[in-house]
Amino acid sequence: MSMRVAVVGGGIGGLALGAGLRRSGYEVAVFDRDTDVAATGGYHITLDQRAQSALARLVEPETVRRLLASGSALRLRERDAFWDRRGRLLGHGPDLSGSASIDVDRITLRTLLAEAVGEDLHLGRDVSSVDQQGEPRVMFADGTSVTADLVVGADGAHSLVARHLAAGPTNRPAGIIGFSGRTGRTDLSAVEQQRLGLRSSMAVGPRGAALYIGFLDPVGNAALDAPELRMSVTTGPTYIWGAMFPESAGTDALRELSGTRLQTALLDGFRARGWAEHALEVIARADPASVAAFRFNAASTRAGDLAPWKAGRITALGDAVHATPPTAGMGAGAAIRDAADLLDHLNTATDDTTLTGAIARFETGMRQRGAEVLTLAMKTVRLILATDTTLGAAATTMAAPILAAATRLRR
Repeated sequence: MSMRVAVVGGGIGGLALGAGLRRSGYEVAVFDRDTDVAATGGYHITLDQRAQSALARLVEPETVRRLLASGSALRLRERDAFWDRRGRLLGHGPDLSGSASIDVDRITLRTLLAEAVGEDLHLGRDVSSVDQQGEPRVMFADGTSVTADLVVGADGAHSLVARHLAAGPTNRPAGIIGFSGRTGRTDLSAVEQQRLGLRSSMAVGPRGAALYIGFLDPVGNAALDAPELRMSVTTGPTYIWGAMFPESAGTDALRELSGTRLQTALLDGFRARGWAEHALEVIARADPASVAAFRFNAASTRAGDLAPWKAGRITALGDAVHATPPTAGMGAGAAIRDAADLLDHLNTATDDTTLTGAIARFETGMRQRGAEVLTLAMKTVRLILATDTTLGAAATTMAAPILAAATRLRR
């Protein structure tokens, strides 16, 4: 059926859907309040084989090639390592030599998808509300509005669209405050370069402190050796780290800080929890301008709790439905898979009745997909929170096998 689709939100999921709809001949418009696709939060994203396969159904093959040429292949990395707060090795993660997963700069992926959406992407459009009085309608802060046959909310954890559908929030704070930054490998001492290696690593200590150190090298570890297609933001071996503390009045106050002040406060927080100075070097030598704070939000891990509304001509996907902490590295990939699945179901619709049925089937699959990634992500969140009340040595010893199976803090 001929269909007009309005997508609210130009993040990864919304742009992936917009690109797929445009490629399939739908009339689509993607609206986002940002005025620049490169002005995006986050640092890098992991895409497993399922996410890459979904993306290949949404965009042209050349876009996939540019993505792979700009992505860092996990198979070329050393095995992940797990440390205690003093930098003592606890164990290693699984062998990655057969992994098809890649890491890619969030800015790179968003830029590629925005190019695929082309003129159907409308930046600087701040959506104020959605409604359905007959046709679904999207209202903007400037007083204008558009109608469509289908409205899809891809507007993230604080989704206006999902809140409208659910008549309330669709997630809540997960209990952890996260902080992230970038540190060039060559900015570290030779000793720390050797300890951390060409791999990602994770350390969990007492009182709920944890530090993930992701390794990203889209040049040396390119998933596709095609330098002429490369457009990665990261141009050399880089550690992109995430620090985590249980949410409290003290840690919540850190969200008001930025730059050097936040960097110093983070170091003080780890030192107060007994972390070795050398294990904090990756934070101490980070680019202060890259250091930022964010709250982890999470939806329910129960599939039946997700998308708690009757299927209709307004729906949502990605974090708008299954807000996922970055502790499993699967949130963005799940949003891309949502987008591909929605497109597949829309292709079966022939009229308004079959459209509603297609949306219902999509939402059923999305609930299962969301519950899967949330269950993995929350295992690590619960482990970190458990160390808030557990003696460090026992907790960190238990951490390695759990984290090896479930953890890569990359979104």
